[in-house]
Amino acid sequence: QVQLVESGGGSVQTGGSLRLSCVASGYTSSVGCMGWFRQAPDSEREGVAAIWIGDGDTYYHASVRGRFSISQDRDKNTIYLQMNSLKPEDTAMYYCTADATRCPAPNYYGMDYSGKGTLVTISS
Repeated sequence: QVQLVESGGGSVQTGGSLRLSCVASGYTSSVGCMGWFRQAPDSEREGVAAIWIGDGDTYYHASVRGRFSISQDRDKNTIYLQMNSLKPEDTAMYYCTADATRCPAPNYYGMDYSGKGTLVTISS
């Protein structure tokens, strides 16, 4: 099993920035890809960003490319999502997620493990 704990959500105005963190624990050696998906009220889950743990390749949903950046600290079993130039449509619950073979972005698929989420609210 892998446990994922997110932090860093909050409320900012349009154009602001937030940095999300996700710490993984447990059987982390089984994880191939980690990333983030988000879900707004009455909306489908949307893959946001992903990173392959082994080679560091990254993937982004088209709506966040150029504004969001995913990174990892392998020594700390932690991934980060730096979110800049935030827009009201970025408002959602953001979930950290991990899987042995699949990535959540650019297209979201069901993943092996997900955290409880952290809320991001962008006001206009």
